[in-house]
Amino acid sequence: MTQVLDRAAAHATAFLDSLSSRPIAATATIAELQDRLGKPLPEAGQPAEAVIDELVRDCEGGLMGSGSGRFFGWVIGGTLPVALAADWLTSAWDQNAASNLTAPAEAVVEQVCGDWAKEMFGLPKSASFAFVTGCQMAHTTALAAARHKLLRDRGWDVEARGLSGAPPLRILTTENRHESILRSARLLGVGTDAIVQVRADNSGRIELRALEEALSRTDDPTVVCLQAGDLNTGVFDPFEPACHFAHGAKAWVHVDGAFGLWAAVSDRHRRLLAGVQLADSWATDGHKWLNLPFDSGLVFVADAAAHRASFAQDTSYSVPTEQVRNQKDWNPEWSRRGRGFPFYAAVRALGRAGIGAMIDRCCAHAERLVREIGQLDGAQIVAPPVINQGLVRFLSRDGNHDAFTDKMIRRVQDDGVAWFGGVSWSGMRVMRISVCNWLTSDDDIDRTVASVRKVLAGERNLSPLPLAGERNMKD
Repeated sequence: MTQVLDRAAAHATAFLDSLSSRPIAATATIAELQDRLGKPLPEAGQPAEAVIDELVRDCEGGLMGSGSGRFFGWVIGGTLPVALAADWLTSAWDQNAASNLTAPAEAVVEQVCGDWAKEMFGLPKSASFAFVTGCQMAHTTALAAARHKLLRDRGWDVEARGLSGAPPLRILTTENRHESILRSARLLGVGTDAIVQVRADNSGRIELRALEEALSRTDDPTVVCLQAGDLNTGVFDPFEPACHFAHGAKAWVHVDGAFGLWAAVSDRHRRLLAGVQLADSWATDGHKWLNLPFDSGLVFVADAAAHRASFAQDTSYSVPTEQVRNQKDWNPEWSRRGRGFPFYAAVRALGRAGIGAMIDRCCAHAERLVREIGQLDGAQIVAPPVINQGLVRFLSRDGNHDAFTDKMIRRVQDDGVAWFGGVSWSGMRVMRISVCNWLTSDDDIDRTVASVRKVLAGERNLSPLPLAGERNMKD
């Protein structure tokens, strides 16, 4: 056993060491990967070390360098070494984190981490929590608790009776909400038709007057979804007045804080979350700004009884101890890995000050990256960062800026130095810049800007002559 583990560790170390120099984008085609990996079902086994060696060889070129300090495409961090080490131990210990009976140490660690997280985020100490796969299941868990509470208050036991015949729920949010909110509505049987869009201002914040009007239209059970860090611009909704209006209408307020909730750990950016503690539930991801491995979501619910009622289920074969919280009473799944160990290790290694410094560093890098790309000839800043998210686009000489922006994104990806993604925002195609990796350095920003400058100069030299009146606009 130790031989194959040592072999895997050597390969892992080599991969991590190569992140600073390897192309960020995958270089192998799908056809090449299918040819290498699509082997016939083996009739007989092979030596474990050979299997690992061949797996590494055959996956080469098919791995994104998303752990690199120059990956700016989506809001995903890298992995802190201490968190990776704890995650390896999690797999080696092989604990079923379903309950405190099957994983007592994990149960205690989760309790400690939940308390730490509430303290860092400034959430009520009495709030319940759960470790889940990511923000998708954090939203689903929170909205399940909301569904329970809102329908129970109207005399309907949704866990026993289901939704057929129940009072219809509705979800108020802006068009800038993450698609995972829609998927949660589908998973919970609420349906996407229940989602009502509320106007947002030019920066993407929910308009309070529009929210107040939407709340007054009906007394149907309602969830208001607010954002702590918009996916594209990083803006924060006005939590205190929005919660005031929502609670006045007996609505439940859920906060999507996938990455933005971590701004609470920063002395510089904490002000953006003023009033967030007044909400009813909150969702975040550890694999974003805490830089944990994947499967590191967290959900918090102010009404602990509603949270537990949505998921707790007794079994005759599992008799947990009463001395510590029983995980499965708060989670949408039973059998699962211990997600608390990497969180515990990362927070102990960094401390509150280290986490705050990492957040501030990422925000500073994002501001510089957006500013310096926006200053290039043929580039335009669309949304400067509020925290770590910003938008730019590229201006074509023939006026087709959307197509040119998408082409530029592909060319930058092909150049291999950095990786950005595209998105539609306010009726235009833009390049989204996201910085939340602990590894990102000033050198990474220098190399990235140089790559974009080179690609942009080459593409504009190949473009048609400018149209009359075409200008290179900048914020």
